[in-house]
Amino acid sequence: MARPRQFDEQDAVVRATELFWRRGYHATSVRDLGDELKLTPSSLYRTFKDKHTLFLRALDHYRATESVQAERLLGADSRPIRHVLRDWMLWLVTCPPDGETGRGCFVVNTATELGTTDGEVSRRTEAAFEVTRQALRSLLLQGRRKGELPTDLDADAAVELLFTTVLGLRVRERAGHDPARLATAIDVAIRALGPTPTTPS
Repeated sequence: MARPRQFDEQDAVVRATELFWRRGYHATSVRDLGDELKLTPSSLYRTFKDKHTLFLRALDHYRATESVQAERLLGADSRPIRHVLRDWMLWLVTCPPDGETGRGCFVVNTATELGTTDGEVSRRTEAAFEVTRQALRSLLLQGRRKGELPTDLDADAAVELLFTTVLGLRVRERAGHDPARLATAIDVAIRALGPTPTTPS
């Protein structure tokens, strides 16, 4: 009879996520994971198959967690669209999902480290990026409908501008740049959306 596992598998994924997030994929060894998760190499391999499989699960866990928070911040809101957008972008660089600054975004870090060299990882990072793009596009279209953004705003181009700004913000947050300077960049990006239309009197 197989011996029952003496650990919480999901908790192990959460802890592995934290380790991969701090150190990156290549700098995290199987021994590091065993020490962090309090698992022997044989238990780790039996449960997760290998480091790469565990990394994919960690990336999926992070994406799911961040997506819930992003949806909450970018979802339906009675506040002006520009305020919602600014608050979300500020949250990215001042209140990351784990409450700890200086680590950047796990997805962005992974895309930077592994690029397109790993197909399974690349598909996940691109899917995560597409979720962000779609959330931004939905918000901008809502702003146009509500008359808060110019009717001739090119939403697709604006999405690319904001998305590129977001990626840069996450990298700069990880590098420890002054949040006040990042806030300035956010304000300039939002102003690039154009003036708020005036209501005819």
